[in-house]
Amino acid sequence: MIKNEMQRHYLAYKNEYDQAVLRVLESGWYITGNELKQFEENFANYVGVKHCVGLANGLDALWIGMKLLGIQAGDEVIVQSNTYIATVMGITINHATPIFVEPDETFNFDVNKIEDKITSRTKAILVTHLYGQASNMRAIKDLCDKYQLFLVEDCAQSHGAKFDGTMTGAFGDLACFSFYPTKNLGAFGDGGAITTPHDDLSQKIRIYRNYGSEKRYYNQVVGINSRLDEMQAALLNVKLNMLDHLNSDRKHLADLYLTGIKNPEIKLPKREMGADHVWHQFVIRCDERDQLIEHLNKHGVQTIIHYPIPPHLSEAYQELGYKVGDFPIAEEFANTVLSLPLFDGMREDEIQVVIEALNAFKSS
Repeated sequence: MIKNEMQRHYLAYKNEYDQAVLRVLESGWYITGNELKQFEENFANYVGVKHCVGLANGLDALWIGMKLLGIQAGDEVIVQSNTYIATVMGITINHATPIFVEPDETFNFDVNKIEDKITSRTKAILVTHLYGQASNMRAIKDLCDKYQLFLVEDCAQSHGAKFDGTMTGAFGDLACFSFYPTKNLGAFGDGGAITTPHDDLSQKIRIYRNYGSEKRYYNQVVGINSRLDEMQAALLNVKLNMLDHLNSDRKHLADLYLTGIKNPEIKLPKREMGADHVWHQFVIRCDERDQLIEHLNKHGVQTIIHYPIPPHLSEAYQELGYKVGDFPIAEEFANTVLSLPLFDGMREDEIQVVIEALNAFKSS
């Protein structure tokens, strides 16, 4: 069965990762030490921002970031309708209201539909660089500047992606990253971070993540415990050094898919002009998705749906009062998208097996 295999990457770089693990174990220091400090410096430099603050996971990055921007009850935050539900949770955990905007064919924000949703209650635009493709940040940043809105990036899937040569995570007031193991820059457990150009915001996040304390046992605010641990930071430092190379390999494999899939029943992903795509997921669309999944399973190909239910129709958000048909593009995507195998260490012959299976598909 051809499926995403995370251990293949580890085995290819086993010595580097094992040395990092032993270094942490032998150090006797496992929380907020030199490994975290080094990763925060390295990742901030990589993204091209002044500050990076490591956190326990990507969802914490989203809701903490929104909270410390002052987002609260009565505020509205514009967000795309087909994003992963965690993006929306970053808004609603702070009791603010998500205002959904439909995507275009790139799966990212349709930037032409954002301005009509801005009201006197709008405080921020929360951009998701979905599936690894950078959004049209030029247009979105112009809107934020025009209406004096916070610009927040959800970069959970876009490590290393750029728009007009600028790295995702460097455009806004803050950007939220996940280092979940499947990500392009994935850890070997949970992890997350916020990047920001603002000195004061960076300091607030550092204090808040550590029980509201800058100095041990002296608590300035009621904070939480959300820290990227030394082990994950050390492992991320190893992977960060090879991230551009890994992303280059993904782009090559994606190009094989794009040139090799020649089935009119399969809709290939579209790319935004000026946007770099690092292919966290290679997402196709098919009107007869269930049949296609069954066909691919028979040919030894495992697929995943990212995502089968758009946030506005989730049981978790029934209280928002949305119904089927309110956001038809997001709903159509939810009914037709399918993620093909694409992972670090995947071989060209495996890509060809998937391509041949896709080209042989005929719906009944």
